[in-house]
Amino acid sequence: MRHFGHIAPEVRQRLFHQQPCEFTADSPARLLSAALGATLYSPATRPRLADDIVKQTGRGVVSMVLCLEDSIGDEDVAEAEENLVRQFRDLATRAGTDLPLLFIRVRSPRQIPDLVRRLGPAVRLLSGFVLPKFTEERGISFLEALSGAEAASGRRLFAMPVLESPELMYRESRVETLEGIARAVDKYRDRVLALRLGVTDFCSSYGLRRAPDMTAWDVQIVASVIADVVNMLGRADGTGFTVTGPVWEYFRVQERMFKPQLRRSPFLEGQAEELREALIEHAMDGLLREISLDQANGLLGKTCIHPSHVLPVHALSVVSHEEFSDAQDILRPERGGGGVLRSQYTNKMNEVKPHRAWAERTLLRAEVFGVANEDIGFVELLAAGIPG
Repeated sequence: MRHFGHIAPEVRQRLFHQQPCEFTADSPARLLSAALGATLYSPATRPRLADDIVKQTGRGVVSMVLCLEDSIGDEDVAEAEENLVRQFRDLATRAGTDLPLLFIRVRSPRQIPDLVRRLGPAVRLLSGFVLPKFTEERGISFLEALSGAEAASGRRLFAMPVLESPELMYRESRVETLEGIARAVDKYRDRVLALRLGVTDFCSSYGLRRAPDMTAWDVQIVASVIADVVNMLGRADGTGFTVTGPVWEYFRVQERMFKPQLRRSPFLEGQAEELREALIEHAMDGLLREISLDQANGLLGKTCIHPSHVLPVHALSVVSHEEFSDAQDILRPERGGGGVLRSQYTNKMNEVKPHRAWAERTLLRAEVFGVANEDIGFVELLAAGIPG
């Protein structure tokens, strides 16, 4: 699989200075954690789940979570488990079919070994499990169950803990909770692919819900939690993990209070004014702004609950030619002693030592999402990725 793999090769050639790389479910964890992109969630109760997965793969989805937790009712869990096993077995019979990275979001640790056992040979399609409401006390039992299931099945399985418990929201318990989470995930570092943020649960602790023309970063009590998560668990010194962006809840705006947040000029230059109007109509201007703020604050990838959100996440994850040029300059072997240099675009200072970690992360993102050609921006990437 590869990002933008659903686009014709000749179109990719026009868009990209460096093409996104190919990867598989067996690729190194460092690569996969950066490549998750827009992780699309789907209730495990969907009767045509296997067909849905294949369909979304053809539209550019590279990671999916099949949910047995909050997206289904308590009374539907047993039926959802049966459906999930049945759909995995269906997918296993479709030889040669491209599939995304598939994860199961469970409710309890006991579900992990049970589902792995019931999947049988179809477990080869599974990349891991999403672990809800993760804290040190609750999370260790999930991670132990995953480790045991991995040993029993012979299949590498990753964990993606979800940080969403009230203890993280409350100021008096936040640091202690984060320290405990850090101990738990560090113990199982090789198995933890990424940390996910449950912002809907954060808001729930205070009876809040952000409007479609506001981002998670506009809700200060939520933004403070995300900042502390990145501070303690997303460091670039080798101790951190990939932290993914929060879910965007909206599909379409009926009435708008604030002005649209998408500048008109990039769309006029790309002759894509109709695309701009469609994005605004479907609340995508808020999503695009939130993705940009996610990236500016150290997050990579995003939880998505609607297929229309996938392409914007991926388009804004592509590295610009300017970023790529700066990162390459900073990491040249002869720059190892540090120093300051003017960028090739002659519009900024590149300071080698302070910008090194940024450059390394940028080149990893360039590897999985590609580098746009000099004259290509996110508008062209969005337009090219929309199915005809």
